[in-house]
Amino acid sequence: MKILIIILVCLAALVVLYFLMIMPRIVYKPDTSPFMEWLYAHRGLHDNAEKVPENSLIAFRKAVEGGFGIELDVQMSRDGVPVVFHDFTLKRMCGVEGRVCDYSYDELRRFSLIGSGERIPKFAEVLKLVNGRAPLIVELKTERTDMSVCRAVDRLCSQYRGLYCIESFNPLAVFWYRRHRKNIVRGQLSDAFIKEGEYVGTMSFLLQNLMFNWVGRPDFIAYNCKYPRMLSARLCRRLYRSKTAAWTVRSREQLAEARKNFDIFIFDSFVPKGKVS
Repeated sequence: MKILIIILVCLAALVVLYFLMIMPRIVYKPDTSPFMEWLYAHRGLHDNAEKVPENSLIAFRKAVEGGFGIELDVQMSRDGVPVVFHDFTLKRMCGVEGRVCDYSYDELRRFSLIGSGERIPKFAEVLKLVNGRAPLIVELKTERTDMSVCRAVDRLCSQYRGLYCIESFNPLAVFWYRRHRKNIVRGQLSDAFIKEGEYVGTMSFLLQNLMFNWVGRPDFIAYNCKYPRMLSARLCRRLYRSKTAAWTVRSREQLAEARKNFDIFIFDSFVPKGKVS
């Protein structure tokens, strides 16, 4: 009997611990409602096949002109310049070897994006282009414990008058904003890593199930729209009333389905009609 009681107590403690680990920010939250009025063009309103590259100035200009918000990626060059680029390596988009962080900004500017006339832009250039005309979802591309991109993005955004929020797969980047910029809306990115077969192991399991939310206490969860029924994401939305962002929606049919389980929508590969409503 005593053993059974001990087992039940341990199970109860684990359940409580789980709910504490996945808990997003629930008090003193900034207003997220302005972000819900828009649909967000993934890496800008781009078409790589038509020489309108992702994360390029022309793609961001098209998104603004189309009345869409923008999701974009920021990482650091070797000499500490925040640039807008998704992959950590240059091969897919620029056809050259090496990582973004291996090159200075001047060196990166020599590479064209998918053979077009577009170059890798500075984050500062994108802010100047958008100029508050559309909200930004800024994904912070960080590896391990280097949070220099957080500081660099914050320096630029502190002078920016437009609407923006940040998100990252790295809980330490979300924590940086929790610690230093409590008033900025922050989001935890995640995916069904193990289901996708992309990663394996304990860390992937914890990230997949949002069990690092206790680190950053995010204001919203951005999750792969193919997995709307992942338990932790559903609990964050329904129990803790956290907003959820769907990435990446790739058709009108998928958008209609995502509306049942998400609050914010990041789209790619098609152009939706109108805003969220």
